[in-house]
Amino acid sequence: MSSWDLLQEELNKPSIFRQKESLMPEFLPDRLPHREKQIRELAVFFKHLISSPGGFSQKVLIVGRVGTGKTATARIFGRDFVRFAKQKHLDIRYIHVNCYRNRTLYNVVLELARQLEVPLPSRGLSVQEMYKAVLSYLDETNTYAIVTLDEFDYFARIAGKESVYFLARTYDGYPDMIKRLNFIFITRDPTALALLDSATESYLLRHIIRFDPYTSNELYDILSYRAQLAFYEGVIDDNIIRFIAEACGRDRGGDGNARQALQVLLLAGEAAEKEGSMTITMEHVRKALSIVSPDIIRFADSILYLPLHELILLWAIVRLLRRTDKPHVKMGDVEKEYVMLCEMLNETPRRHTQVYEYITNLKRVAIINAKVSGKGHRGRTTLISIDYGPLDALERMIEDLIRKRKTEVNMFGA
Repeated sequence: MSSWDLLQEELNKPSIFRQKESLMPEFLPDRLPHREKQIRELAVFFKHLISSPGGFSQKVLIVGRVGTGKTATARIFGRDFVRFAKQKHLDIRYIHVNCYRNRTLYNVVLELARQLEVPLPSRGLSVQEMYKAVLSYLDETNTYAIVTLDEFDYFARIAGKESVYFLARTYDGYPDMIKRLNFIFITRDPTALALLDSATESYLLRHIIRFDPYTSNELYDILSYRAQLAFYEGVIDDNIIRFIAEACGRDRGGDGNARQALQVLLLAGEAAEKEGSMTITMEHVRKALSIVSPDIIRFADSILYLPLHELILLWAIVRLLRRTDKPHVKMGDVEKEYVMLCEMLNETPRRHTQVYEYITNLKRVAIINAKVSGKGHRGRTTLISIDYGPLDALERMIEDLIRKRKTEVNMFGA
């Protein structure tokens, strides 16, 4: 059979998926079961933007573990709040900044300006000048904004307490200015804020919304809703959904991670479709559960917003670890593999100092381990390892993300 015939045969097969993207981490559904309370809390905290906008700048801290719906809740709240404000003839914008991707104060402010479409001069501006341009633009256009800084604990560690202070206390020096910027800070662990000075820390901890891990019953409701969106009728049985929910629910020994549960559902569906089955069986779910672990989900979350070259470097590390079957690989070997992959991807490799900075960043966010070699090694080198897996699953994730990132660059030039 020719490749054309194979392609036609495969693409003409019926699919069990009606809307596969509804199981993806970035998908925003119309509703979030069991996060209604948190959405109401956000509405209460930001109600002043409707009733008396500009009187003060609100700051809210969202706290919760991975997979508890923090990001989705903030995004859906922002989307619907903006829509409600338009009905009241108010121009309120929702801005979502991921601090894995935007790690410095400069990058955060630049991203804020970009999403607000603030016209900036072509010459380089300082952070203070850009921020002043943002504030002026909001005044000139009579616009208000809710700015969410996602993975804020990461930003606090990397950018430092001065940068956090700069954002959190925006209007301290301008008591008479209309307060147009408001903030939501999303963090997995509020103890990361302990590195801040006590005044700034207490300032950020005034309004906290907590997200607890999901129970099995809560996950069942979430999975049932998403399954209706994702699959055609009759593809998945209610007992299968209940099985996944109980495997992942906090009350049944799981992590209560909705992202993990949705990943299991997605992988089970893909396994069924690969076999040509029009229904998802328990065996498909068991296969998916054997692949998906909390570490894999954390890994997927952590790499989602990594810059392209950090992804390529991470790919080099995983490839070497798989190929050598050793517990760690040397920095020099990783660099050689990275250069080879850059050539394959038609990318200009970064210099050694930049590559070392990438390694430091990947270690800082606990994606890799890196330590200086000791006895038993000739000379001193950095030894790099990853203590979870399976590595083939990690490599597939990285390859898919690099392919997606390269496509975005080709389409949008960014």
